[in-house]
Amino acid sequence: MRHILIGGLAASVLAFGQAHADEQSLKVGTVAGPETEVMQVAADLAESQHDLNIEIIEFTDYVTPNAALADGSLDANAYQHEPYMQSMVEDRGYDFAIAGRTFVYPIGAYSEQYGSIEALPDGATIALPNDPSNEGRSLILMHNEGLITLDDPSNLEATPLNIVENPHDFEFREIEAAQLPRVLPDVDMAFINNTFAQPAGLTLDDALIKEGPESPYVNIIAVRAGDEDKESIQQLVDAYQSEAVEAKAEELFGAQAVPGWK
Repeated sequence: MRHILIGGLAASVLAFGQAHADEQSLKVGTVAGPETEVMQVAADLAESQHDLNIEIIEFTDYVTPNAALADGSLDANAYQHEPYMQSMVEDRGYDFAIAGRTFVYPIGAYSEQYGSIEALPDGATIALPNDPSNEGRSLILMHNEGLITLDDPSNLEATPLNIVENPHDFEFREIEAAQLPRVLPDVDMAFINNTFAQPAGLTLDDALIKEGPESPYVNIIAVRAGDEDKESIQQLVDAYQSEAVEAKAEELFGAQAVPGWK
């Protein structure tokens, strides 16, 4: 009997230990590139301060990290802004929540052929990211520059179909965001997120059009609804919203990463 009791106690202790280990482990998705390096600083800090083990899973597109979060393969992801997340929620029925804010990474329009927006010729081919919110984000910038007119410049999911005036006869190509740096030599101008612009050697100083720091497109840490207040998730947010992470972002991005939690 004594042996059975000890065995039961040992099993209980093991079960408790496993549950604790699960609670202190997170899988977090990022898009491959410098933003992963930023998350690694947060992961190291979370381990040293909270004994939290964070496994970073890298992706090369904007769609799969949300699918992985929805199916439970991830506990959180950190790569998208709120308008993009909301568009995915509405399109695919995901039940997500925002656990915390990260950085604003302004989008810019780049060209290898022209040095200014004024030099862009009539009939120019312009490449846009093909995900709903970033495409609208790009078109709104063009509208604000007076290059086109949108039927509703507040529509964050505008597409070329929402252009009501195109006085320069621009042609638009909708391209997966990760591929935009590769197609840049083949088009007159391309709108490229900083996630993909920076690894390609592009900076906002090179951009013909760019967002300012007032951009509403602050990136977020997304989780499944109901998980946003979990202790481990808040420990991740706390580690991310730190001076160490801010310093790493400044090292990698300079002024192109603006802390969104301040």
